[in-house]
Amino acid sequence: MSEASKGAAAAAPVEPAPAPGRRSRITPEREAQLYAAVLDLLREVGYDALTMDAVAARTRSSKATLYRQWGGKAELVVKAIRHGKPGDLDGTDTGSLRGDLHALVAREDDCGMEQNSALMRGLAMAMHANPDLRQAFRDQLIEPETAAFHRMLRRAIDRGEIRADCPALDFVVHMMAGGFVVRTLIEDQPPTRDFLRSYIDAVVLPALGAPTS
Repeated sequence: MSEASKGAAAAAPVEPAPAPGRRSRITPEREAQLYAAVLDLLREVGYDALTMDAVAARTRSSKATLYRQWGGKAELVVKAIRHGKPGDLDGTDTGSLRGDLHALVAREDDCGMEQNSALMRGLAMAMHANPDLRQAFRDQLIEPETAAFHRMLRRAIDRGEIRADCPALDFVVHMMAGGFVVRTLIEDQPPTRDFLRSYIDAVVLPALGAPTS
């Protein structure tokens, strides 16, 4: 090895090797940086063109570390999306169902909604060709958020806002997701806070028989 090569090797950051059978530790700050970089790449090139090599280069990580921590691209992408979602459904309890749903809308500004809507449209297409992505998405996002929505609805039932036998209860997640995704397809407009609040008051709450004011 030449002297220049030795110097370059000495200057390059070296990630500590984890103990056999254990994952190396990543600080929350470093993890957040990695997830932000993954989302940036995802918006730039899409899921199919995103590679672990590109993530490693963008984040100055080793590909081996990425696979050791996340197993593969699908898990890394889904966890990056989950990390980037604002707040927690279970932490939203305003005392009324309308207040809870409006509070969910208020977690993101219009710019963030537009970016995430475009991101989700791209991922929805990628899921058709990538069963591992579809399964990771279901396991880590859809099922936990659906369960959290059901807990929110259970609180509304316990408060007497909606009936436990309301047939629309099984379709609340579908309605909320539809309002977020379909506006762009029908009106060529991104979802906004004002649109979603109006949609909740005009569609979701009446379907549940819940107060709209």
